[in-house]
Amino acid sequence: MTALLCAAGAGLTLLAAGRTWATVTAEDAITPFGQSLTGGDLGGAPGALGWAALAGLAALFATRGRVRAGVGVLIALFGAGIAYASTAAVQRSNVLSAAGDKSALIKLGADPALQVNLWWVVSVAGGVLLVAAGLVTAVRGARWPGMSARYERAAPRTPAAADDDPSAMWKSLDRGEDPTAQKNGRP
Repeated sequence: MTALLCAAGAGLTLLAAGRTWATVTAEDAITPFGQSLTGGDLGGAPGALGWAALAGLAALFATRGRVRAGVGVLIALFGAGIAYASTAAVQRSNVLSAAGDKSALIKLGADPALQVNLWWVVSVAGGVLLVAAGLVTAVRGARWPGMSARYERAAPRTPAAADDDPSAMWKSLDRGEDPTAQKNGRP
């Protein structure tokens, strides 16, 4: 369930980052213009933190114990950062600054009109989901089972002489012996 919350939060944030968050128009300028700004144009922090949260999701499966709880704290911080950065990105001064960086027409004395749509709210919602997933993981994640060691390959057993001399295994390979083979029916 927590992994689904994390995936949904990161997915919403990444989806919203590429959409138009604000439109700046100036009808009374010397040359009328209109400009659409995406979440990435207004600041790349929400998208970057969304990718970091997605990496955190992978880390949830690869870790266990206190490390997993620490990953949960990081995911919660990523979510809080997304919510804050998304809210700050649609402030009038930031939108006008980003529009001015993309077009010099806005600096020619126009009084631009600003229209903000709701994609930034989708990004904030993704951040809130990440905060929730991160907090649940931080509180409960240390008790969750880790990835199974069933699929990990065990180290091959070597003859007793190889324990004393590291080059003994190589010498046995040179003689054509298999150091992983069982001797006398014992593993």
